[in-house]
Amino acid sequence: MCGIVASLGSRPASPFIIQGLKALEYRGYDSAGLAVMGAKGVKCIKAVGQVSRLERKVKFKRPAGKLGIGHTRWATHGRVLVKNAHPHCDDKGQFFVVHNGIIENFAILKEFLIKKGHKFSSDTDSEVVAQLLAYNFKQVGDVRQAIFLTLRSLKGAYALAIISEKEPGKLWGAKLSGPLVLGIGEQQFYLASDPMALANFSRRMIVLEDNEVVEITTEGYTISNLESEKTVKRPAALVDLADKEAGLGGYSDYMSKEIAESPRVVEDVTRGRLNSETGIVKLGGLDTVASQLEHIDRILIIACGTSYFAGMVGEYLFEEISQIPVEVQLASEFRYRNEPLSRSTAVIVISQSGETADTIAALQKISDSGILKLGVVNVVGSTLSRLTDAGVYCQAGLEKSVASTKSFIAQVTVLVMMALYLNNHSPLYNELLRGLTDLPEQMRGFLKSNSVAKIAKKYAKYNNFLFLGRRYAYPVALEGALKLKEISYIHAEGLAGGEIKHGSLALVDKNCPCFATALSNGIDDKTVNSLAEIKARKGKIVAVVDDPKSEAAKLTDDLIVVPKVPEALQPLVAGLACHLFAYHVAKTLKRPIDKPRNLAKSVTVE
Repeated sequence: MCGIVASLGSRPASPFIIQGLKALEYRGYDSAGLAVMGAKGVKCIKAVGQVSRLERKVKFKRPAGKLGIGHTRWATHGRVLVKNAHPHCDDKGQFFVVHNGIIENFAILKEFLIKKGHKFSSDTDSEVVAQLLAYNFKQVGDVRQAIFLTLRSLKGAYALAIISEKEPGKLWGAKLSGPLVLGIGEQQFYLASDPMALANFSRRMIVLEDNEVVEITTEGYTISNLESEKTVKRPAALVDLADKEAGLGGYSDYMSKEIAESPRVVEDVTRGRLNSETGIVKLGGLDTVASQLEHIDRILIIACGTSYFAGMVGEYLFEEISQIPVEVQLASEFRYRNEPLSRSTAVIVISQSGETADTIAALQKISDSGILKLGVVNVVGSTLSRLTDAGVYCQAGLEKSVASTKSFIAQVTVLVMMALYLNNHSPLYNELLRGLTDLPEQMRGFLKSNSVAKIAKKYAKYNNFLFLGRRYAYPVALEGALKLKEISYIHAEGLAGGEIKHGSLALVDKNCPCFATALSNGIDDKTVNSLAEIKARKGKIVAVVDDPKSEAAKLTDDLIVVPKVPEALQPLVAGLACHLFAYHVAKTLKRPIDKPRNLAKSVTVE
């Protein structure tokens, strides 16, 4: 989940690298480093912690050169130490590499290289790439051949940028599973893990495919297939990455800004796709496969983390609105299952980044099955958007906080519209069209109330939480628990409301509060029963309600009142309440909101 940037051209490399790494810091912030090729060789600078620490070192040491590679790390192999920060080089300082991914056979390769006399200085799997490059170069005497030999020996996943003192005017990139994009500027070339790192530098880009190697000089570039070594011809695409909302805009952190953008996200997701007056839901991304969708009798939703919980909401939506049976699976489990699948099944993958490694692997598993593959992703041109047959973009805009908030809102909104698209005869159809139209203003009204902050401060002292919900609110309970864990470091567990009596009630006492979503849904009495069981054990209750006079509200210690909306839209308002609660708890505890420990946003490793 590391971030890679590299530059070669007419301008100094280090300023771009620092700026690019800052843009990619969401991909990892355990450590950062760069290597710049100068007149006297390569100068490599590393720092533990965020990119700002590296920036201070770079300003002091001033590495000069127009060729360089940089990296921000999310630790997999090896502790967070300077020696494990990238770039890595071989023991003779001939090859420097930055790597995103995992080399699964690194232990075997490392043992081989040690026997050949190579001395390793880090605990990472990535260093083996630099050492193997040096070994192969010694055998063949040619940098290009050494790179191709090395890449063919690697098993696992990688995006790599490579420079070598043996060819000081060349930059190399290679990709297998990990994302890597080539940016083309004026007399300047770039590599990056994410196009957003190039937003201020290049508008012409080429997304590298798996098993491709790019060789870059100041004169141009050549993309080759790793196996055949044949040149690949692919035109550059013109991409406008300017994001007027990329800055904080007066907010103290990105998470609060992105939560505040949730109403606008609903508007953007529905704009041009939904018309409540004419009763039309139009999803152009699905029109090309409309005839196939008519024959679908089962939907399989595959995702991870927050996207998985959005998918669970989708399960209720498709079954109730579209009348199609649905199963939701974790991508990390699906990829290793051997279940039978039929051609009448549609698979929907959900991912904010479109680069989630487990979800990509799950989709690749069924690549030759003939099964219809649909995507719900936020990033245009991402790997999942290219691997799927069709899909719907989330239109959530750039999300920089590691904890996903507005992307959950966008994903659920998209899934509501997909369910309506699949059955425009549903009894819920017109009600939900009107509900989606009215929802943004209702959400804005709730955000202005600011009632959640006061309640969150009261509960920030507790070390354990239970989150409860039934039907559509069950996935929201899971999402709420995840958000609290992610950014406040408080242990939390999400449960279906009816399950608390099947074991988890043992945890309830005055020191373990419950956060319940108790909205009007036709089974209010069942939710009341669960809350009564908690109250009888002296458990404190925070409840999200849409009726402050309801029976559930009477059992609670603190109320968060949200707008009353159709049940299928309740995850959007309840999710917003959960996000705010987690945010304000973490803020009270002075946690690093946007960059919680041990995490990264785009999970591109298994």
